[in-house]
Amino acid sequence: MAHLLIVDDEPSICELLEISFRKEGHKVEVATNGEAAKRLLASRIFDIVVSDICMPDMDGVELLRYCKEVSPSTTFILVTGVPTIDTAIHAVNFGADRYVIKGDRLLDELRPAVQQVAENLALKKEAGYLRREVRRLTGLDHMIGTSPKMREIFEMIETIAPQTSRVLITGESGTGKELVARAIHENSPRAKNPFITINCGAFPETLLESELFGYVKGAFTGANDNRRGLFHAAHGGTLFMDEVGNMSVTMQVKLYRVLQEGKVRPIGSTEETDVDVRVITATNKDLEKEIAEGRFREDLFYRLNVIPIHLPPLRERREDIPLLAREFLGRFAKSMAKKIDGITPEAMRRLEVYDWPGNVRELENTIERAIALESGNRISDEALPDRIRNHFQELIPHASHNGNGNALPAEGLNLEEHIQALERSYLLAALERTGGVRTQAAGILKMSYRSFRHYAKKYGV
Repeated sequence: MAHLLIVDDEPSICELLEISFRKEGHKVEVATNGEAAKRLLASRIFDIVVSDICMPDMDGVELLRYCKEVSPSTTFILVTGVPTIDTAIHAVNFGADRYVIKGDRLLDELRPAVQQVAENLALKKEAGYLRREVRRLTGLDHMIGTSPKMREIFEMIETIAPQTSRVLITGESGTGKELVARAIHENSPRAKNPFITINCGAFPETLLESELFGYVKGAFTGANDNRRGLFHAAHGGTLFMDEVGNMSVTMQVKLYRVLQEGKVRPIGSTEETDVDVRVITATNKDLEKEIAEGRFREDLFYRLNVIPIHLPPLRERREDIPLLAREFLGRFAKSMAKKIDGITPEAMRRLEVYDWPGNVRELENTIERAIALESGNRISDEALPDRIRNHFQELIPHASHNGNGNALPAEGLNLEEHIQALERSYLLAALERTGGVRTQAAGILKMSYRSFRHYAKKYGV
């Protein structure tokens, strides 16, 4: 059912529409003037606004303009008792979805419009459910994000998954490199075969060799039986080698040979066997820098880096933080059997402004900790770690500096990044002062709501 806002300075009209649409199962709220309607529009989301044009404090066209700024997806229906061509043209120009004449048939005119919006909402919800099911079945259910960078990665996964080309995934620790590798595997023709993972940085050289290639009985002290390596275990499937930049140069030579020839020889054996394995590697190191400094082989790099995928750090896709936080909230609240169903606006602002050096993994741990400590029904800023609360408090004072006391650091600074940080901190300070109401924050910063929305999107606020 739809969420309606009825705006009319005649209480009898408000009462009639409220009772009628509530009986049909819709959620209805009422405002008897334009200012009250603006406050409601600033604080919540409505599917439909039904507003009279002629009101004493603010006409319906002005309210329409405001509604399209703060909630462009809301359907706006204008109602008038004195129809004129000029008014109709004005309404259409400002984006009114319907124009209804007030009279005895008002309810009959409004019912079909409201029903159509409700049906469209139901279809969108069903489509969203189907998209989530597809993502679950294709291994993308744990990869969350609507930011442009993440959408590009989702598209890349769908494009390269059917191929057999090797993939090198780069990015900081905690960005989800294994999730990308697993999604590629689950969307490939190899999905029914094994997906094997190994962290190359967790093994010394000799043990890593035996893990990858296996060994035969008697190959070394303690080799009491033949053992298959991970290349054999992943035959027909995918081998994901994480932290490949930590391999020794000697192991790099041996891996290069396997990739070049497609054959594996276990330690202590004289026989080679063919293996059919798609190799996906990942690293948080700059391999080109490692090559220049002699720590990584250039020939191996080009064998691995057929298709590169770079995962952005969380601070570069801040618009995904609320989605990720709510996903982790639902997961951990359920596992801990705690009735926590949300995050306060203050806590969310602190999560959004923090730089997350540990990326998604750090955010996940933070939400788990907050749920364990929270005694209320929503995560509050008091449940967040000190480093996150303190970071927010450090940013806000910068927004009140007049610039006269800012000395240039001895080590210099990145001017572009510094200016962007200041712009972002001003947005946050304005939102903090207005309790999160964007239109008021835009007024404090002496900018249009459209400009404010542009900067908010730019900085992921």
